[in-house]
Amino acid sequence: MSSGNAVVARNMRLLREQRGMSLAELARQAGLAKQTLSTIEQGVGNPTVDTLFSVADALGVPVTRLVAEREQVMVVQRRDEVVWQRHGGYESRSLDHIYGSGVIENYLLRIAPAAGDGPTEPSAPHPVGTLEHLYVISGRVRVGPIDSAVELSTGDFVRYPGDRPHVYESLDCESVVHVVVSVPRVQPGTGAMRVSRTHGERAL
Repeated sequence: MSSGNAVVARNMRLLREQRGMSLAELARQAGLAKQTLSTIEQGVGNPTVDTLFSVADALGVPVTRLVAEREQVMVVQRRDEVVWQRHGGYESRSLDHIYGSGVIENYLLRIAPAAGDGPTEPSAPHPVGTLEHLYVISGRVRVGPIDSAVELSTGDFVRYPGDRPHVYESLDCESVVHVVVSVPRVQPGTGAMRVSRTHGERAL
């Protein structure tokens, strides 16, 4: 099994299971043979570009979600590196894109400085496939998965996997950040998955 085939196999299985889809259902929606998808998930097939695009369309994701290592999902955007687009009387700055269906949650977090010298207790992982998109409104913070957290300042942006233990730390006084959490949800009629609010008590 080549490393590239292993990545595609792992990603396709993860995305399919997140949606509660059987291999047969994915094959039907992609217009492909079940055996073709089975060999891909086993890491022994050599899918064509057309096949990958068909699978990605059926899963509702960009094809890059099939071929990229999950660790590559982290994206950092520094405020002095972005491009603002002018549209008549206003300018816009693109932060990120969210593909597929699921639950989209918006939060403002006020992060107090850590008390004492001990490490900040990490936030528990969210459901598999969750992404967090975080923009720093004010202050300096250290955020992200505990093994790869990044330091950000006002105006910076980061996207990272939210399905691992992750931290929110203020490096100055109180910091304020805007967080968009995208939580996958299975398609209606394909399985059961209870999704709770990631930063609250109310179940969805």
